[in-house]
Amino acid sequence: MGSPSEPPAWMADAARRWLEDAGATVEGGPDRAFNALPLSGVRVSLAERGRAVCWLRVPAHLTDAEGNWHTGAIAAATDDVCAAAIMSVEGIIKVSVHYDISYFAPAKLHEEVEMDGRVVEQKGRMTAVTVEIRKKESGELVAIGRQWMTASRPRGSRSKI
Repeated sequence: MGSPSEPPAWMADAARRWLEDAGATVEGGPDRAFNALPLSGVRVSLAERGRAVCWLRVPAHLTDAEGNWHTGAIAAATDDVCAAAIMSVEGIIKVSVHYDISYFAPAKLHEEVEMDGRVVEQKGRMTAVTVEIRKKESGELVAIGRQWMTASRPRGSRSKI
């Protein structure tokens, strides 16, 4: 199981499964659950202690009239990757108490982007996490998201995933 400061391996595995399953369709219909929409087609590259890395090809249903990845979809995907990074350390999904995102460059329809989420600080029930989103081909920065998230239940309670 590891030392007290090292989370059990199941937490990183759970974070990977949660991200991968987020792109799945809802059983019984063609629609996707709300959390699944921003991660349509996501592929997880890495899920380890305090980090979640994934990529996707920007789908048509998440673009605006000019063919750019919609900023709301970017924000929602950022939130999901932050949650997965925290799950890899704590084994639970937390809720946001502060969230901000800065946009630097648009990502276009069918362009591949990589999202790299990292836990940067833990204080009591609060956890700070950041996500950098970059274009896979050029490495150009698309957006940076920062969040403080808190537990909605006591640490150590196992989430049903």
